[in-house]
Amino acid sequence: MPMIQTTKQIEVSVVVISFNTRDLLRECLTTLAATSADVSYELIVVDNASRDDSAAMVALEFPEAKLIRSEVNLGFGGANNLGFAAATGRYVVLLNSDAFLKVGTLRKSIDLMDSHPQVGLAGAKLIGRDDSLQPSARMFPNILQDFLILSGLADRYSKSRFFGRGDRTWADPNKPAEVDWVPGAFGIIRREALERTGFFDPRFFLYYEEVDLCKRIKQAGYSIWYWPELEVVHIGGESSKTLSHLSLSSAGSQLTLWRMRSALLFYRKHHGLRGAWLAMKMEQLWHQLRSRKNFSSTDADRRAKATESQSIANLMRQAWLETERGLTSPPQPW
Repeated sequence: MPMIQTTKQIEVSVVVISFNTRDLLRECLTTLAATSADVSYELIVVDNASRDDSAAMVALEFPEAKLIRSEVNLGFGGANNLGFAAATGRYVVLLNSDAFLKVGTLRKSIDLMDSHPQVGLAGAKLIGRDDSLQPSARMFPNILQDFLILSGLADRYSKSRFFGRGDRTWADPNKPAEVDWVPGAFGIIRREALERTGFFDPRFFLYYEEVDLCKRIKQAGYSIWYWPELEVVHIGGESSKTLSHLSLSSAGSQLTLWRMRSALLFYRKHHGLRGAWLAMKMEQLWHQLRSRKNFSSTDADRRAKATESQSIANLMRQAWLETERGLTSPPQPW
């Protein structure tokens, strides 16, 4: 794993991944410049073989950016790894192309990291354009949490510390907290932590890569924090929407098969074969039972649910086989 170069002049390296989101990328970079004039930062844009001339737009309109063009789609983690290797700042910031910083966010994030040397990685309060809250501080996945989310109990009893544990929906979003992991839409990483743990695991093409990195950072002795005074407007799922030929989850923005592959890779890496098998069986069995329950119904919506669940159960079996029981990543790009 290459080490990040060092220079005293740059406070933070902002790494943005581009994949078919040209107009949002332009807004992201314009907003970054407008809200962070008081920060000495470098901008690194890694284009993941976009088809919408995103790279050309960056080269023309943001000549100050370090533009890295990948000839193939490396996925979220692989593309960020190229950015990490090119970074020269004291800190590295992950910023999605569909995420827009509020005024002062970048400055505050650096100041907070400077005053909390035990923090390896920190995230922000993510909000929609309408100021609606998004999950921004989470706990590591496990079989129980997966079941609570899958069954709908986590959503139904979101204010419960037990049922709402996964996304910490019971917690006050305006209070800072030490957490397990934060979404990759925005994250500031201490360079020493990144060099100690290594970059993103390239086996995770999409999904779970930031969960895995946060887990490794915590294992290295650092803490992960959620700081609500850092606010970032985030849309979410824009790159995934450009891949309309792939099977989508019911949420419409997650690619089901990719999510399953990454989940199995994560469980096998951190919980062994037994953990990966339990994760696979739990979700597969849930959808098989859901399909049987609704299959004979005369209600069209329930029959549609039965078909959907059977498809998801089949996809899980496919992911189990393709990852060799969570051991290996299928040939990329997925």
